[in-house]
Amino acid sequence: MILSPVRRQRVIGMLGGMSWESSAEYYRLANELVRERLGGLHSARCILASLDFAEVERLQVAGEWAEAGELLADAARGLEAAGADLLVLCTNTMHKVADQVQAAVDIPLLHLADATAAAVTAAGIDTVGLLGTAFTMEQDFYRDRLAGHGLRVLVPPADDRALVHRVIYEELCLGVVREESREAYRQVIRRLVDAGAQGVVLGCTEIELLIGSDDSPVPVFPTTRLHVQAAVTAALAGDDQAVG
Repeated sequence: MILSPVRRQRVIGMLGGMSWESSAEYYRLANELVRERLGGLHSARCILASLDFAEVERLQVAGEWAEAGELLADAARGLEAAGADLLVLCTNTMHKVADQVQAAVDIPLLHLADATAAAVTAAGIDTVGLLGTAFTMEQDFYRDRLAGHGLRVLVPPADDRALVHRVIYEELCLGVVREESREAYRQVIRRLVDAGAQGVVLGCTEIELLIGSDDSPVPVFPTTRLHVQAAVTAALAGDDQAVG
């Protein structure tokens, strides 16, 4: 038998279910990107641990972040034991506990905000508007991570933040996409641009189900796609090997 060289893939561990609507996008995008890069019948080597989002959301609202972090850390340990070579946390908001998750495993966690910031800076932009859950927009764990890359981060005013958050939890996480919500988000984006935003970070994985580049007068940065691109690049960085 003639052995043909193929690129070894590292196994991507996906920590998902928060919500499963966006985790399905992670899985789809990872497989599409691997096929685009390797061709033929290639698909992504990945393992998905899907949490019950209702349990996680209850802990978010209660402010029990350490307990939520332990739930995710335990799932991350399971992914590592199952053979994952690297981790992606398939949610922006729960990057609040990214350090707790990373401390629980010996494999690298690819931080979503780092992948996003790299794309923003590559586009020559230094001021971005941030859309996400109220936790992501109002707390400093995500904004500070972006700022650490030299970015100025703007968030919407209180009424707009409440609207963005409500649509995420009451619609997008349930797979509901409404045209009136899309238009409301467009208006939020316009106000961010008027405030000085040169680009807009879609800092919630579900927002990409609603908003795309056509909905904004400035570039948008889809964090789910950017995160998956970084994960696939890392997964395909292994050495070539011969297989039968």
